[in-house]
Amino acid sequence: MTIPVASSSGTDAVSSRLIFLLASACGLIVANIYYAQPLAGPISEALGLSPHAAGLIVTLTQIGYGTGLLLIVPLGDLVENRRLTLVLIGIATIGLVGAALSPHALPFLLASLLIGLGSVAVQVLVPYAAHLAPEAIRGRVVGNVMSGLLLGIMLARPVASFIAELASWRAVFLLSIVAMGAIALVLRRALPPRLPASKLRYRELLASMARLAATTPVLQRRAIYHACLFAAFSLFWTTTPLLLTGPEFGLSQGGIALFALAGVAGAVASPIAGRLADRGWMRSATAVAMVMVAGAFLLTHLAPSGSTAALVLLVVAAILLDFGVAANLTLGQRAIFVLGAELRSRLNGLYMATFFLGGAIGSAAGGWAYAQGGWTLASWIGFGLPVAALAYSATERG
Repeated sequence: MTIPVASSSGTDAVSSRLIFLLASACGLIVANIYYAQPLAGPISEALGLSPHAAGLIVTLTQIGYGTGLLLIVPLGDLVENRRLTLVLIGIATIGLVGAALSPHALPFLLASLLIGLGSVAVQVLVPYAAHLAPEAIRGRVVGNVMSGLLLGIMLARPVASFIAELASWRAVFLLSIVAMGAIALVLRRALPPRLPASKLRYRELLASMARLAATTPVLQRRAIYHACLFAAFSLFWTTTPLLLTGPEFGLSQGGIALFALAGVAGAVASPIAGRLADRGWMRSATAVAMVMVAGAFLLTHLAPSGSTAALVLLVVAAILLDFGVAANLTLGQRAIFVLGAELRSRLNGLYMATFFLGGAIGSAAGGWAYAQGGWTLASWIGFGLPVAALAYSATERG
């Protein structure tokens, strides 16, 4: 199967068929990280985990993913990209098999670690897509691929909830095993090979990442911008289920799943942001994205808590927040990918790891704030995060 690839002159565009395949693969793979989040309760009950230890189900997946971002994703600058992607999908599949068949908590937690580690395949595919695209449409291509990734993130939780309600939580992982097998076969046939030119050893590759982090202002800025926005995103999606299932709204888990679907609309932001970046509107688009995230939290204070109007405003806020975060993510990747083709995987690993840490901090801060002061305190912290990013972006020189 022959797939047209962007030439070095930038005159040929990567095919829309391949873009769709990469977007679909990213969505299916990244969803593996989020399936367990709404299922932590029934999983911990079935495997004998105490309520206090149930958070390990999500935490170990995140630890695996974060480790992969720093130690495996940089290999995209050293190892043939298609082969690396297929190996990582294989690791994720082994983890999914372990999760589906685990009789006790320990094997499930180890499987969660493998699922997170293997799912960094998506962060090999995104720079790979940037390599295939000519400069003139690189933002659009990255944005389209990222829209698939974001759809996977946003749909994973409600889909997992619905499947578990119809069958069981194990069925979620079993179905994902089938999906990983299918996507691996298609990618093996369809992806053009890409062998990086770098001759660095692995130790030198990791050492170069420290230098890049210390000496690349664009990476530093874009990573801090998105760490603030992703922290706000994580805070919102950590605390709103607590608010909506509480006495003020009293929604069921099915209602929470429907609420989470509202955020899917934000995925359309990625291709829009990519096109704006291609036209040179990077700074203004970044500012708009930050204002949207801040505005989402302000919206939630415009109606009495527990009212129908308040619920509608929460839905609108979810859409606005996800739109702004998705747009800023794509803008950041577009900005760092122009710094050098030979550096893209390392830059992407550093960028993702930094804002992933911001997300973890946002989740922790949201849980603490909600316990201390309810949605009022949590939402004002969420509002302050994009405002801080906006203030920092004002110091950026043209």
